[in-house]
Amino acid sequence: MAIQLLVTDPALRVQGDPLADWLALDATVRFNEPGTGSVELVAHPHVMAQLQPGNRLVVIRDKQIWMAGPMEIPQDFSWGIGGEGEAPPGKVTVNFSDDLARPAGYLTWPAPASSWSAQPDTARQITSASGETIIRTLVNENCGPGALAARRIPNFALGPAAAVGTTTSVNTRLEGLLATCRRVAIDGGGLGFRTRQTSSQILFEVYEPADLTATARFSAGLGNLRAVTYRQSAPTVTHALVTGSDQAVPRAYVEVADAGAAEAWWRVEQLVDGTADSDATGELTQEGRQALAEGAAPVELATVTVDTEDLKAGHDFRLGDRVTVALPTGVEVADLVRSMHLQATPGVGEHVTSLIGSPEATTDPQIVRVVRELGRRLGRIEAR
Repeated sequence: MAIQLLVTDPALRVQGDPLADWLALDATVRFNEPGTGSVELVAHPHVMAQLQPGNRLVVIRDKQIWMAGPMEIPQDFSWGIGGEGEAPPGKVTVNFSDDLARPAGYLTWPAPASSWSAQPDTARQITSASGETIIRTLVNENCGPGALAARRIPNFALGPAAAVGTTTSVNTRLEGLLATCRRVAIDGGGLGFRTRQTSSQILFEVYEPADLTATARFSAGLGNLRAVTYRQSAPTVTHALVTGSDQAVPRAYVEVADAGAAEAWWRVEQLVDGTADSDATGELTQEGRQALAEGAAPVELATVTVDTEDLKAGHDFRLGDRVTVALPTGVEVADLVRSMHLQATPGVGEHVTSLIGSPEATTDPQIVRVVRELGRRLGRIEAR
């Protein structure tokens, strides 16, 4: 096991020596979402001195950064004498996220270059551009170098453009920034986005996940498949019937269909209350495609895999990559890597698992998913 823990300040300067006397580490990175983690440490004075508000925790595994980001709870301390609590000098638990948590705290302003008091009633529109260009633009103008000075994330910049993604559009107003980016990523070619720490900056990158279905394989026979659940069900929508804004005359009506799903199963219609006045730039079509993506996935797959010498998370495959899972029934299913979970203790070693499956394959509690969906819907109402 080769794990190193460092603390940096907001300017990415390392604070003190590496945190050597740690007791347990738990860190999960997620596809197009902020990761979360915690670490338990012996509360030596020199350790406590590093755990200050605004500082960041960097987890390095095999000489590569596994996860890095701000400490959300820098000090959760416990101490006691005579069997109560933790023996001196005590124990401290740090809860941290990765650097995607910073842009996750922003909303999409309709006029990002203007002050809050000067925001118009209209929505921010970006039309007929690649998914990568739209995502980079939204991030740059809301929290990146192109944002108002008060909204810029320190030491945060856009990485080199990757020239990926298909042409799409976006219409947004006061939605969660990353929620909007996820919507564009789906419609713009199944893109991924992430942050990457360099020596002096946190770079935001958009990328195209790799198709590793021929080389990254998981099965009981290979010893890297720990658990699997698989369900094949009928789609909840095959025909999205999108209506444009009721303020437009005449009102726009757009039908977006998944003919293949309708033929394999049956026709299922869903009314989608669109936010644009017309489909001149494809915005209503985009909202219809999003409805199909959310409701037309008849195969739901959730797996837990483990690292082997031949196939390691973060090395041989990464978040968003498409891999193959061979079920014990003989069926093979290809799907995306949704999260990678690292657990480690100095005495036992490390244990890495990956979650592979459809968007429904999640470890989030149901209430969390409901709250996220309500937030997305409220944002779309604001965009009207």
